[in-house]
Amino acid sequence: MTATLQDKLERFREIDRTIKSYGEAIGVLHWDLRTGAPRKGMDSRSEAIGVLSAEQFRLETSSEMGELLARLNEPEALDTMAPVNRRLVEESAKAYARSSKIPPKLNQEFVVLTAQAESYWEEAKARNDYAGFRPYLEKIITLTRQMIELRGPGATPYDTLLDDYEPGMTTAQLDPLFNGLRERLVPLAARIADSPHQPATGFLRQSYAVSQQKAFSLHILREMGYNFDAGRLDESAHPFATGLSPGDVRITTRYLEDDVTSALFGTIHEGGHALYEQNIGTELAGTTLCDGTSMGIHESQSRFWENVIGRSRPFWRRHFGELQRRFPGQLDVPVEDFYRAINVVQPSLIRIEADELTYNLHVIIRYELEKQIFNDGATAAELPELWNAKYEEYLGIRPPSDREGVLQDVHWAGGAFGYFPSYALGNMYAAQIADTLEQRMPRLWSHVESGELLPIKDWLTEQVYRHGKLLNPAEIIRSVTGKPLDPQHLVGYLERKYADIYRL
Repeated sequence: MTATLQDKLERFREIDRTIKSYGEAIGVLHWDLRTGAPRKGMDSRSEAIGVLSAEQFRLETSSEMGELLARLNEPEALDTMAPVNRRLVEESAKAYARSSKIPPKLNQEFVVLTAQAESYWEEAKARNDYAGFRPYLEKIITLTRQMIELRGPGATPYDTLLDDYEPGMTTAQLDPLFNGLRERLVPLAARIADSPHQPATGFLRQSYAVSQQKAFSLHILREMGYNFDAGRLDESAHPFATGLSPGDVRITTRYLEDDVTSALFGTIHEGGHALYEQNIGTELAGTTLCDGTSMGIHESQSRFWENVIGRSRPFWRRHFGELQRRFPGQLDVPVEDFYRAINVVQPSLIRIEADELTYNLHVIIRYELEKQIFNDGATAAELPELWNAKYEEYLGIRPPSDREGVLQDVHWAGGAFGYFPSYALGNMYAAQIADTLEQRMPRLWSHVESGELLPIKDWLTEQVYRHGKLLNPAEIIRSVTGKPLDPQHLVGYLERKYADIYRL
């Protein structure tokens, strides 16, 4: 590498470090907004986020960055670089091509708006006030449409949004995946509904002390290998994870006094995200590659820990006694009854509390609504009825209020259109990775039953976590499993699991 090229690379790395630092500061402010910022400080905090985001955006799209990337992203220059530098240049060039088309003022307006909207969404949900929240959502949709036009829509406008969360993914690829999944899962759900062997679940709905729920959640996080010297557990209206750096990955959960499982599985889910972020390779620290490679792969880890491990029979053979000890007299049932109860399949209104099978239908509903918004022109005013009709069609239930319907998720308030498909993709990735893990680790379930979860975390660190964004989603799944994403792994996993539970 010539001296001039080396100088350009060093300057590029310096700017990238600064961009990453701004991202960490913005992440702290977002976390604070959603976990305890005083109500009267929300607007000024949102403005502060906007100012920092504007500076970050300015660096990402500056003429200097464009000039550096024009030279560094040439094939002959890339061929001389170490893998980390090469990937960093390629990812930055893609981000520059996308972001440089957006006027800085529009970007800042969007950032401030969504920061405010997330706070007002929380209040609107509590009050069941979609009408009060709707002006924010209308503006978010309008600005998102403007940015799609500026960036240049793909085969469809919605494809532009999908690529932000799952690089390379399109509606042409997702439609057959999701249609095939729905065609297999709806009949399976019907067979389950007709089974005479329905699990008893009444014992799960009692008054469970929140203090003990929190203590047990902390216990399980430690068992998973979550590093509390590099993270913390807080409460929020909607569980989430914030990865600032491998040394600071924070998670939240939501406690319901009348449900012993909601916070627990929410905590395990966010803990799966956190294990990913805490174990990214040290050579990526301080760079914009120090992040999950896609939200689909990220969700594969949260869903793997929450469902494949956390809802498994061996997991509860290990941990049910400890749960009983924390709630004496309330869970006096055999462990098998508890296992079947936490895996009950029932159409439900709330996505984050849905069972493994119908969860995918919740995601498909949101995917189809987002396509209607950006490909077909559906409006914010129409969304509550569109939402309710989809739930009636796919799950046979109709939300009695917007709190349990269109207001239940924070994603649209944050402008995260295109994110929801990541959850179902994550389920597919997780099942395929789990099948490979079972082959590579013959004692997998013995490890789980004996409480030895660290070998699983270590294997996932080697196969997935350490790579950060050094590999793209297609490269990760092929590297781990030896083949491209195949949804049949998820279908097979669900059919085997529920045939056993419901004695089909």
